Amino acid sequence: MTTPLLKAVTLTHVRYQKGDRLGHFLAWVSLIPVFISLGGFISHFVFRRELQGIFFALGLLISQFINEVIKKSVQQSRPETCMLLEMCDSHGWPSSHSQYMFFFAVYYTLLMYKGIGLAGVRKKFTVGFIPWSVALLTMYSRVYLGYHTVAQVFAGATLGIALGALWFWVVNSMLICYFPAIEESTIGRMLYIKDSSHIPDVLKFEYDNARAAREKLACKCATD
Repeated sequence: MTTPLLKAVTLTHVRYQKGDRLGHFLAWVSLIPVFISLGGFISHFVFRRELQGIFFALGLLISQFINEVIKKSVQQSRPETCMLLEMCDSHGWPSSHSQYMFFFAVYYTLLMYKGIGLAGVRKKFTVGFIPWSVALLTMYSRVYLGYHTVAQVFAGATLGIALGALWFWVVNSMLICYFPAIEESTIGRMLYIKDSSHIPDVLKFEYDNARAAREKLACKCATD
């Protein structure tokens, strides 16, 4: 009786050379797309219910689906180091990690510069700089750890930028017209789904409203 071949789930299966501190750091960097998906967007939906965030996450899912279709169509092998990484049974072009992070970076930057959620040029520059730094680190990590070639990560980055910009245009030029209808729908009301795109600085808006509500409560308690 032959023993069946076993395959590991590779969602967080990132390898680096023992004792390589840079490799250890870059292995964690390589997991950032997982943290964004599971920690960022799930918690965003649970606590925020913003339509911009929901369609942002939907765009990333579409981007990753396109990545898988292209990989299966092109079927370009990973570099020779795939033997050590046990990844030779999967395809490498284009890099899904690079595509994910550059889609995230360009969409997030466009949101900031459109004025959705954050006001002030200095704030926009500071916050907008972070995702691009992380995207570049992620791209570098995939080459350094041996999962992709340079051409594969650049292909992923280019595709991510193109799809991120395209999806931003689709959402904020076409689909945004349907946001009020989604808010007013039965499901929208039931799940408290909302759109704050029209508010220039959501953080300050919520801060001011929270303070006003607290002052109103304090006045009520004082009169009682």
